[in-house]
Amino acid sequence: MSDTALRTIPEFLDRNAERYGTAAAYREKEFGIWQEWSWSQARAEIEETARGLIAQGLEIGEHVGVIGRNRPQLYMAMVAAQCAGGIPVPLYQDAVGEELAYVLGHCGAKFVIAGDQEQVDKVIEVRDRIEGLRHIAYLDGRGLRKYDHSEMSSLADLRERGRAADRAEMDRRRAQQTGATTCVMLYTSGTTGKPKGVVLSHDNIVATAKASSEFDRLRQTDDVLAYLPMAWVGDFIFSIGQAMVTGFCVNCPESADTVMHDLREIGPTYYFAPPRVFETQLTNVMIRMEDASRFKKKLFDRAMAHAKTVGPKLLDGEPVGLWDKLRYRMNELLVFGPLKNTLGLSRVRVGYTAGEAIGPELFDFYRSIGINLKQLYGQTEASVFITQQKDNEVRSDTVGTPTPGVELRIAENGEVFYRSPGSFVEYYQNPESTASTKDAEGWVATGDAGFIEEGTGHLRIIDRAKDVGKMASGALFAPKFVENKLKFFPEVYEAVVFGNGKDRCVAFLNIDLTAVGNWAERNNIAYASYQELAQHPRVIEIMKGNVEAVNRSVAEDDMLAGCQVHRFLVLHKQLDADDDELTRTQKVRRRIIEEKYADLIAGLYGGADEVYTETEVTYEDGRKGKIKATVKMVDAEVVAVKTKTLEAAE
Repeated sequence: MSDTALRTIPEFLDRNAERYGTAAAYREKEFGIWQEWSWSQARAEIEETARGLIAQGLEIGEHVGVIGRNRPQLYMAMVAAQCAGGIPVPLYQDAVGEELAYVLGHCGAKFVIAGDQEQVDKVIEVRDRIEGLRHIAYLDGRGLRKYDHSEMSSLADLRERGRAADRAEMDRRRAQQTGATTCVMLYTSGTTGKPKGVVLSHDNIVATAKASSEFDRLRQTDDVLAYLPMAWVGDFIFSIGQAMVTGFCVNCPESADTVMHDLREIGPTYYFAPPRVFETQLTNVMIRMEDASRFKKKLFDRAMAHAKTVGPKLLDGEPVGLWDKLRYRMNELLVFGPLKNTLGLSRVRVGYTAGEAIGPELFDFYRSIGINLKQLYGQTEASVFITQQKDNEVRSDTVGTPTPGVELRIAENGEVFYRSPGSFVEYYQNPESTASTKDAEGWVATGDAGFIEEGTGHLRIIDRAKDVGKMASGALFAPKFVENKLKFFPEVYEAVVFGNGKDRCVAFLNIDLTAVGNWAERNNIAYASYQELAQHPRVIEIMKGNVEAVNRSVAEDDMLAGCQVHRFLVLHKQLDADDDELTRTQKVRRRIIEEKYADLIAGLYGGADEVYTETEVTYEDGRKGKIKATVKMVDAEVVAVKTKTLEAAE
């Protein structure tokens, strides 16, 4: 069968096993050693698991929950569910019981495949709320020996049962599958309410994986590091969609704590990370350089100053003088090469970031040292890819042009719509939301406000359409624009700006404990907790300087100059997904924060110098507690400007 005739993930599995048999399909570091599965071995294990699921009673179209950290066996379990006619539903491994109960109950999962005892315990805790759940299979059996196994088994036992079963039923089920068959169901992050189940077909995943792989010339010899949540659509498209279509190897780290070390050992050629990961990496580099000798610091600073003018040109194939080229190569030998090796990015041929805007300085830093970092724009409903940046057309202020096969249009209110082969089938059991998001002609509403640049065709995203509003003066209010500028500073980990319908903007800030903690250590500032450091007068002075620098930058934008921050506070706790303040993909739940911290917002607008507050928090074991704090309110200098008024996106 030719590649063009392949329509489903199991069909690509067969092709890869036959064409690339002994080549690595998966690797995982366990007990300090890299374990490897070839494509032939992967197919054998997947088919055994699929036959085991069928023998255990899995019916066609039933949902199989998968929860755990990134492990080859869990990726293979998802493909096995497809081979058995089931629908995999990956979940966030750090999801608490309440979140698990909702997703597994909503999709009516009949089977759950869990990574270890922690995940099994969470499922057992809410099992009585999951109607019809018949069986739990687990990968790591440590701590589970004395559990009731009447409706539970290890994945190894499931495969053993599959080995003894006839393959005829699995083959029959696979033969019935077409491109329209459901490939996976992924849940949205739920920034405004309960997560929705996004149904994606094999056609959605395969078409998007093919188009995006061809766009960046991905190949079978590439390596990718799978470290992002398995429940996130990006991980599914990179680690299953593109991996199956191109045949490249998916590498899984030993643990979340060893990701950066394992990244250096693997040296991926294809790499994705949200801006926050790149920010953390750069922050760590700068912290180390602050502690370096004067000679090394001077060498680094001079090399980087030269790289900023030469590096991006070399990367884009633009002409560069011979002396500049020689000097850059020398710096690469002495500075950039070791730096990229330390970051684990020496072999990166294609690098992407998405999810939030990335700071121009951050973006330029990585490109200046020769890393082909680009931006893409996507969402779960699109099977990720809506736009991508072409090589030689890479900019920090846009998200690129439409991925091949994707069409874009901008509505009158500024909202971005797209039509794509990757557009989702429906929201599971939610026809109202499906109809309001995707129209009869296949146009999907992104919920984001933006515009397409004339001449270049590049898409620029302003903010979430629902968050764009008007201030009391009639000026445009776009909080994300200001928040992203604030987060460009290494000391600022998170920012939330308020001001819709008000006469001025105020902000909440979270400090980056790594960056600020290192600064405190170098300046002999003692602190006993995050709360104490966040409220330290010198830390607040640094944050004030950052806010005022952002105000000066915002003032230069005629349309958004009214969004300058007049007052701010540094929160006494980190915003946390366990406290419902962030989604599992680290997106701010703005409405919940407004309700939860209404007293602090009132203090900022009311002119108070400080506000005493008590905040409920959730500990790792699920217990609730309270943090008590007196939070300081700080005035920031703003630039006097005349702002434009206009109709904001509804």
